[in-house]
Amino acid sequence: MKLISWNVNGIRACVNKGFKEFFDAIEADIFCMQETKCQPEQIDLAFQGYTSYWNSAEKKGYSGTAIFTKIKPITVTYGIGIEEHDQEGRIITLEFKDFYLVNNYTPNSKRELERLSYRQKWEDEIRKYLLKLDKKKPVIMCGDLNVAHKEIDLKNPKTNRRNAGFTDEEREKMTQLLNAGFTDSFRYLYPDKENAYSWWSYMGRAREKNVGWRIDYFIVSNKLQKKIKEASIYPEITGSDHCPVGLELN
Repeated sequence: MKLISWNVNGIRACVNKGFKEFFDAIEADIFCMQETKCQPEQIDLAFQGYTSYWNSAEKKGYSGTAIFTKIKPITVTYGIGIEEHDQEGRIITLEFKDFYLVNNYTPNSKRELERLSYRQKWEDEIRKYLLKLDKKKPVIMCGDLNVAHKEIDLKNPKTNRRNAGFTDEEREKMTQLLNAGFTDSFRYLYPDKENAYSWWSYMGRAREKNVGWRIDYFIVSNKLQKKIKEASIYPEITGSDHCPVGLELN
């Protein structure tokens, strides 16, 4: 089974930058998007054999998630049932026979870390939510988690130490999540792989120089570890400031 996750940074713009070509070529069973920045009625996007599910932010042109799936889910849930966290269209959960899939667009802590305290609350609630699901069946969570977990996950760790996405607080929350029974699929297969990034600033020719961050993930329940066949990053796909990431399971 092949899964893809991509922060498209506005699906309406991304469609004009090769999105459909990548979608068709990659032939994923499940394709998740973050930062769609639109309501479903604002775009005509359909693919034969796929059903789509959209969770848009109440604020137009902001945030949002979507999933295209070939496999019919048993249940579909939008948000995590906590009003404070469910205004921005950041979570979609599909239940399948053997696992839950959670598409997650984690809030950015922003410049001056103005949203860091909210982000910390979010992380605790998401961890609780995933653990609740994990009691019933294994979980696959994917998305833009807006954190580079270890120094190996970004080009310039020393100069970014207190910047959003690489604060001690955000990194510690990721550690807590993994310690609670989850696996970073990419690092499970490639613990020492350097210069593997999924996001680049639009400033200073960062992508050209590969001055990037790995902030897009497939996190799986530990009980799925042995089923991980491949974890991929597609830096050559340029329709967004993020590139897609993938997971193949046996």
